[in-house]
Amino acid sequence: MANTIHLDIVSAEGHIFAGEATMVFAPASEGELGIAPRHAPLLTTLKPGEIRVQTQTDEEQTFFVGGGTLEIQPHTVTVLADTAIRAHDLDEAAATQARQRALEAAAGKTDAIELAEAQAELARAAAQLRMIERLRKKR
Repeated sequence: MANTIHLDIVSAEGHIFAGEATMVFAPASEGELGIAPRHAPLLTTLKPGEIRVQTQTDEEQTFFVGGGTLEIQPHTVTVLADTAIRAHDLDEAAATQARQRALEAAAGKTDAIELAEAQAELARAAAQLRMIERLRKKR
């Protein structure tokens, strides 16, 4: 029996990660999922947040996703992300600016669609900033 699960993280920019993991944690729309080898099949949406990947060498890799879709099969996990960034590539200044732009955009919107877009951008920026703060505390 396999002690790993194959993980693919793909975004519009390209393939971000492909490899074996002993455990994967993902920000599903209904809460964080812990995915181990031989997990039951599942298809769900992702909210902005952190994907943590534990490798066979007990190393942990982290990625930011801005939302997307997660498909789980017993031996494969596929993340189709709107945006995906390796944690060490996150830019705190850019995330802070994005949050400020989203707050300003949301303040002046009365159209429901424009307001929803501004709120989604705000959620992505806030999730990036939370992840940056968590990574800073780990150092």
